[in-house]
Amino acid sequence: FGSSCRLSLVPRQHSAGGRNMSSSFPASQAIVIGGGLAGMTTANTILEHGGRVVVLDKSAFCGGNSSKATSGINGSETKTQKEKGIDDSNELFLSDTLSGGAKKKEVAKVLVYESGPAVDWLMDKFNLDLSLVARLGGHSAPRTHRGKERFPGMTITYALIQMIEKVQEASGGVLARIVTKAKANKLLTNQGAVVGVEYVKDGKTFQEHGPVILCSGGFGADFTQDSLLAKHRPDLMHLPTSNGEHCT
Repeated sequence: FGSSCRLSLVPRQHSAGGRNMSSSFPASQAIVIGGGLAGMTTANTILEHGGRVVVLDKSAFCGGNSSKATSGINGSETKTQKEKGIDDSNELFLSDTLSGGAKKKEVAKVLVYESGPAVDWLMDKFNLDLSLVARLGGHSAPRTHRGKERFPGMTITYALIQMIEKVQEASGGVLARIVTKAKANKLLTNQGAVVGVEYVKDGKTFQEHGPVILCSGGFGADFTQDSLLAKHRPDLMHLPTSNGEHCT
């Protein structure tokens, strides 16, 4: 699946609002790089807080790896768990996460303690069915949520993409825009602060100005000789991957 949005591109020296914002804050928009689940979650959150957002993705359509997920989304202390009488806690989930190999407890704690509110947000905000809860490997309690659909990752990610598309259409691209086939290649800075991004689309260079949020995922499918994979894990270069071409 992909976006069917009409795109409104902005030449290099101007922002979407028609004024140069590379040195002025607060900005009139935020820029999200990456149109997967992380990026679309971020974009929807920006809109919820009254901001404007532009999402850049180098692929022809949004979705990323999350759209391929077939198990569900993990969350502890969720409404669904409580309704089903499932005994689970953030502390138990954190223990499972650390036992599973997480190295930074402070990062794992954010993941775990925000997991329940995230699942509830998906259900409340996007009317998603996450009523089925299962216990998967590595978990001490049932906490993997999904609905009756066969591919929960696609269902969840697409719901968030559709919300951004609806806002884009309703606002004429003023409040939200999705730009696909847009490869971000440079962060714009002003006195050490990131104030925008430069990207290439159809052989032309454009800029967007405002705070930048990176949601671009990994680089597990980049087998070029100068890739980050080659630099940091050359021992993995000969192995196949299920990652898509967007993971570069």
